[in-house]
Order: sequence, then structure tokens, then C-alpha cells
Amino acid sequence: MTTNKPTAAYYLDTVLAHAGSDPKNFHGFVNPPVVHASTVLFPDVETMTGGGQRYTYGRRGTPTSDALEDALRQMEGAKGVKLANSGLNAIALACLSCLGQGDHILIADTAYGPTRHFADTVLPKYGIEVEYYDPALGAGIRSLFKTNTKAVFTEAPGSLTFEMQDIRAIADAAKTIGATVLMDNTWASPLFCKPLELGVDLSIQAGTKYIVGHSDTMLGTIAASEKAWPALDALHGAMGVHVAPDDIYLALRGLRTLSVRLERHMRSALDIAGWLETRDEVSRVHYPALESDPGHALWKRDFTGACGLFAFDFKPGTTQEQSSAFFNALKLFGLGYSWGGFESLAIPVHLKGARTATAPDSSVVSGRLHIGLEDPRDLKADLEAGFKAAFG
Repeated sequence: MTTNKPTAAYYLDTVLAHAGSDPKNFHGFVNPPVVHASTVLFPDVETMTGGGQRYTYGRRGTPTSDALEDALRQMEGAKGVKLANSGLNAIALACLSCLGQGDHILIADTAYGPTRHFADTVLPKYGIEVEYYDPALGAGIRSLFKTNTKAVFTEAPGSLTFEMQDIRAIADAAKTIGATVLMDNTWASPLFCKPLELGVDLSIQAGTKYIVGHSDTMLGTIAASEKAWPALDALHGAMGVHVAPDDIYLALRGLRTLSVRLERHMRSALDIAGWLETRDEVSRVHYPALESDPGHALWKRDFTGACGLFAFDFKPGTTQEQSSAFFNALKLFGLGYSWGGFESLAIPVHLKGARTATAPDSSVVSGRLHIGLEDPRDLKADLEAGFKAAFG
């Protein structure tokens, strides 16, 4: 069970069950209504022009969007939360809310691949300078600051290779120059990590993953500190970002069981990751929750739990053909790029060309697993069949 309290008076499991729910205003119904709306009517001109009405237009908020934003605001301990159409859309909005022409942003070299694509192909068009940094720098990131450095983007653990970052040290360093700190917190969710308490200004999630939890809709969320909120709020409105009410409802539904699901994902992942460490076919498992992982101390300091996503390296000498044979033999693990749903997933990992500030060994053959809600004994048997197909 999670024991860390949010800024409210209740423990997180209680917040998950009740936040955003207001039965007395909705005829006693436990779940908030799914409001499909564009036009909102006003009783008179004075109310229409004087700003005296909470809801003015569907794009600017409804009881449905308010419910999810309020629940996440309580979980994150944020000044405010904005919703986006996907995790990548949330990353783009967060970056653009704190950057302008001539600014410089530092991005962790282990960031999510689509984040890098956005940074490399979109930000330069707006005159924004992008630089990648070694995620292990910690406070040493000061050496990369320029007079125009306005933002530092972090992701912990890193995509594909799961390196931990010293978010506290990076945030402390960034504050000395007034730079905004962003963090992709999808892996842990606000259940197991609270970036704003670590000094982060914009906490980003692909709600598609664990918040929704059922692999049936796309969603992004951005939680902002008091410093970052005005700019995020203004940009979100100016760009006309809107999430469909049915998608928001699915996220609210998923949020209620987030703690129960993540506890199961973590327990099963620890079991299977530990088992993989004993296999002759595996040289290393990349999972910060393991005591053997180099990032374990940072994970234990800043996180209260882990999810079901991790990577592993095949033994030296493994070929790409053997890797393909392993993944093609899996029956319970689907081959898919996303994660965070109820189902287990697997993909081969290719690091060649994926980093620019660091130089991972691209000769190592690796894979990434998402441990779903199936029985771990069945998942182990499936992985064992994969190893047999690959290595005989």
C-alpha cells in the first residue's frame, strides 16, 4: 500500500477513490456525468459578458474534465492540471509553454523516442535550441547552462534503458538560473512519484498508460507548479486543446483502480525481473526496483513504488535472429509499442542511433517487457518458451 500523503488530508488510496467525485451536485450519482457539450447558454447578457458563469464553452471545460483535473491536481499536489490528447501532445504543450524564440532547452539523452522527434523536428522551427545531456549528470548539469537556458527536461527512469536521474539535484541547479524543470513521470505515475515535491515545475504523464489502464484510449496530463501554471493555462486555451468527454470518463474510471493495478504490476514485475536475473540467457535486467540496479538508491529515495515496465539484455553473442525467434515464440506477451494496460507486452530494443550525448553499447541485444495482470507463473512459462526457441 502507498503511505505517502498528498497535499490534501487523505492518503493517496483514499484520494483515488473520491477525488473529482461530487455526488451532491449530480443527483447522488457516484460518478460524474459524461458531458457532451459545445454550446453553453447564459441567463442574460450581463452574465455572458461579465464572466459570472463557471462554464462558458465546451472547449473551456465541463464537469467531466473538471472531475479528472481536480483528481489529478490532488494527486500531484499541483496548482493546476491540464489535459491533452496524448502523452506526446502533453509533452509538446509543456515544452512550448515555457520556451520561446532564442531559448535553449536541455533534454535527457534517454528521453522517449517521440519526445526526441518533436524536439528535433518542431522546436528548431520556432528558433529553440535543443541540446541533449547525459542523464547521470545530476548537479553537474550546471556545466551545460547557457545564458539562454530556459528549460531542463527530465525522464526517470529513462526510456528503453531505465537509468535513474537525480531529479532533486537537477531541479536545484535549474532554479539558480530560473529555468523551468519538466519531467516525464509516466513510468511511476503520481501514485509512486511526485515530481513537484522534487522541485519539478511541469509533471507530465501519458495517461494512456496506467491512468487509463485498459489500452482503450489516448490521454496526456500536465500538472503545473504555481510558477508554471499561468503560462500553461494560457497556452492550453490559446491552442484550443480539448479532450473528448468519453476519453476523460475512461481515464476517471481507470484512476479509481490505479493503486490496486500498480501494486499488482509491481509485484509481478519484481518476481519476473528477479527470475530473469537467474537465467543463463540474460546478462542484465534494467529495473530500478531491483537492488542490483545501479539506479536503485535514487529510486528508493524518490519513489514509493515501481510499475511493470523494464528491459533486459540477452547474453553476449546473441544475434538479432535469435532475438527475433525469442519474441516471435511468445504467446501471452503481445508485440506492441505501448504499455500500462492489463496485458503483457514485449518489444526488441534497438539503441543504435537512439542516443547522441551518451554512447550505449549498440552491440548488446536487448528487449523490453511490460508485465501485465496475468499470473506470473504463466508469463514465466511463456518467456521460457521464447528462450527455448532462441537458444534451443
